[in-house]
Amino acid sequence: MDQYHALLLGALQGLTEVLPISSSGHLILLPRLLGWPESGLTFDVALHLGTMLALCAYFWRDIVELTMNFFSGLSGKGVRSPQQRLPFYIIAGTIPAAVVGKMFEEPIENVFRTSPMLIAGFLIGFGLLLAFADTMGAKRWKLERLTFGSALMVGLAQCLALIPGVSRSGITITAALLLGYNRETSARFSFLLSLPIVAGAGILKLGHLFKHGIPTGETRPLLIGVAVSAIFGYASVAFLLKYVQRNSLYLFVWYRLIAGAGVIVWLIAAR
Repeated sequence: MDQYHALLLGALQGLTEVLPISSSGHLILLPRLLGWPESGLTFDVALHLGTMLALCAYFWRDIVELTMNFFSGLSGKGVRSPQQRLPFYIIAGTIPAAVVGKMFEEPIENVFRTSPMLIAGFLIGFGLLLAFADTMGAKRWKLERLTFGSALMVGLAQCLALIPGVSRSGITITAALLLGYNRETSARFSFLLSLPIVAGAGILKLGHLFKHGIPTGETRPLLIGVAVSAIFGYASVAFLLKYVQRNSLYLFVWYRLIAGAGVIVWLIAAR
């Protein structure tokens, strides 16, 4: 992995992990289209750490409040307000994806990593589902109306994000919209729900890296990947949360349709 690849893939990860367009799909398809080698464990760690840093930097106030409310609830002071219940809803929504990820992440990656056509199909299919949710969802409820059942349903939907081309933020925003939450609430809860998963994945992969060591010559690309992914990830979170306040999600729907169709055309032409 050279520094140019690290710069480009770090920017790609920062953008696509946050926006509802599938980071895993892009990180599989783009190197294949450009004929680049697999990035390997070192850069995989860089991408996840960068995303984790971006989310933690943007939502640090929320993290502090969630932590205080969590321990307040455990201490027996009650969980009467929506803010006090939110950390427990996030935990409930995280458990399904954590369990499914532990059991099926490797076989799912093995199946879909070698099938660009399927990834392109998922980009298109789940883009259309996002369009349906954005059009038909009631969009009347805010975060204060979040319930345990809704959090669990969004968490179950998050399990589908293991499939390249689906998008973690895309499927959780879609689920929240279908449950009647407005765009800003759907996006915000999607990001808060992703915090434990992204942090867990980053820490786990960092542990693997420490176990195997950083290969010679990989330190600089690793640092570039972390920094660029964090910068673009932070900017993407800020952009999306502001964008959805006044705009529909069709910008990302059209991108998914065009990108998926483009990949399919390229694969057919390359045969």
